[in-house]
Amino acid sequence: MKEIDFWFSIGSTYTYLSVNRISEVSKNENIKFNWYPFSVRKIMMDMDNIPFTPPSKKIKSDYMWRDIERRAKFYGFEAKVPAPYPLKEFDLANQIAILGMNEGWGIEYVTTTYKRWFQLGKEPATEPNLSEILQELNLNKEDVLIKANSSEINDQYLGNTDKAFKNGVFGSPTFIYKDEVFWGDDRLEDCIKWIGLQ
Repeated sequence: MKEIDFWFSIGSTYTYLSVNRISEVSKNENIKFNWYPFSVRKIMMDMDNIPFTPPSKKIKSDYMWRDIERRAKFYGFEAKVPAPYPLKEFDLANQIAILGMNEGWGIEYVTTTYKRWFQLGKEPATEPNLSEILQELNLNKEDVLIKANSSEINDQYLGNTDKAFKNGVFGSPTFIYKDEVFWGDDRLEDCIKWIGLQ
């Protein structure tokens, strides 16, 4: 089975589209996706690139929300926009994702978090949304927060971010097959086509 590395940050708006369809793509194309949470915010700040900051980029921001809404409809699901953005608890949301990937519940956490963000308007890693998600996943909130805020998880978060940058990742979502980098939800199919040419 071919494998694609899926680099993402909870907080990236377009990643909602990928997260919501990646399971079906995996099954239909017989491809395994390796999920890697990282801080796209840190990479973009290091690159002096701060996207969609209102009101100075309102035209671009308005386009983004409408584009996500349209693309979601193309894929057969909904996006209620604008969603809360940017996230107040960006790092915590991604550190919980890393913990979840380590413990086997990460994909469900990320998928649920994104659906609640874009379909119910509930901001990731904030209350009461976080408690509701962890309860739905039968997880103890106190335990999760202690582990997610540990130096071990923080080091892994920074390590993922550093590795992402070294691999040529500058945005979320990014798909990597071997050394080929495909940035953006709309490049997932290109990545799969590229695999077919190998």
